Amino acid sequence: MSNEIKVPTFPESVQEGTIATWHKQPGEAFSRDEVIVDIETDKVVQEVPAPADGVLQEIVKGEGETVVSNEVIAIFSAGSAGEAPAAASSESSTPAAKSSSAEIVAAPAAKKMASEKGIDLAAVSGTGKGGLITKEDVASYIKNGAAPAAPAAPAPATPVAPSTKSSAAPAQTPAAAPMRGERIEKRVPMTRLRARIAERLLEASQSTAMLTTFNEVNMAPIMELRAKYKEQFEKSHNGTRLGFMGFFVKAAVEALRRLPAVNTSLDGNDIVYHGYQDIGVAVSTEKGLVVPVLRNAENMSLADVESGIRDFGMRARDGKISIDEMMGGTFTITNGGVFGSLMSTPILNPPQAAILGMHKIQERPMAVNGEVKVLPMMYLALSYDHRLIDGKEAVQFLVAIKNMIEDPARILLEL
Repeated sequence: MSNEIKVPTFPESVQEGTIATWHKQPGEAFSRDEVIVDIETDKVVQEVPAPADGVLQEIVKGEGETVVSNEVIAIFSAGSAGEAPAAASSESSTPAAKSSSAEIVAAPAAKKMASEKGIDLAAVSGTGKGGLITKEDVASYIKNGAAPAAPAAPAPATPVAPSTKSSAAPAQTPAAAPMRGERIEKRVPMTRLRARIAERLLEASQSTAMLTTFNEVNMAPIMELRAKYKEQFEKSHNGTRLGFMGFFVKAAVEALRRLPAVNTSLDGNDIVYHGYQDIGVAVSTEKGLVVPVLRNAENMSLADVESGIRDFGMRARDGKISIDEMMGGTFTITNGGVFGSLMSTPILNPPQAAILGMHKIQERPMAVNGEVKVLPMMYLALSYDHRLIDGKEAVQFLVAIKNMIEDPARILLEL
């Protein structure tokens, strides 16, 4: 019995997605809840699990194709995963039968690559189940120096591939000296997620009156507090580690309470004042920057904040952050210091009115009560939309953060 695999229902803010990777090919078996395909949206890469045990029969939408909510992307036959080998063998017969047949069985990605490179799929040997030609088979065929046509007689003295450059050198004449370095270029299409990031950053710089104010903070008090209570904190909160980000989130929550203009967004000609603090925490991944949101951070303890941030970081690297977890947010914190940034100008995350940038902790000589001391200092940057926030409020907000970090008791006492 044939069944359909459909695109999950996207949130209202996501109109469409792109098929990123098929983890199964026609003829291959899978188990219920096993990931079949990855769909990339402009916010996150979403994994689509198998609705039941079965064998993949047909891929309707290949890699790189655009899809919408609830669209059919594949057909499968339901049944126990253990029945897969029989189903595959009965469907594909034998390699000899395949070669004698005019029909060539190839994955959509393999067909696309062969079409782009001018490769005759009849000349490519399939290594997939039942002789299926995969994208890797076509790439291997090209890498081995095959011409974009039916296979011809071996050419005697032609260099095979770039990787065999050193072995091909003796065949060159003295007049054709080898190049000292290869000028390699690689062109790849921008992913949907990267394209969306670029679009939002451009939108922020063009549609807001963005301005940045800076300050610096002495991190010694927080570092001493962390060193003193780190082990006890971890034991008391089920392995949750005490980091720096938790202090900044708590300080930001208190500062947003004092200066509500910073906790706003623009909706048409209306200024929306948020009576809650949903703090977005920027997380870097291989596919780009994502900003999961700590909901109602004003009700979270320091341990809750640290645990939430750690969970976001781990799941973001594995591509497990859901779209809903990145929706909304009233204020964002980004930490370029983990990569060594000493100072930067963070770009707004529309429609939010402000974003706080943390940076590298750097020891510097500072004047303290007429004496020069070497202190662990951090530059802070607050970028804000000047249409919503005056310079006075922005500076006061940053000073409030500075005071609470340099005297952590203020966070607890709300001073």
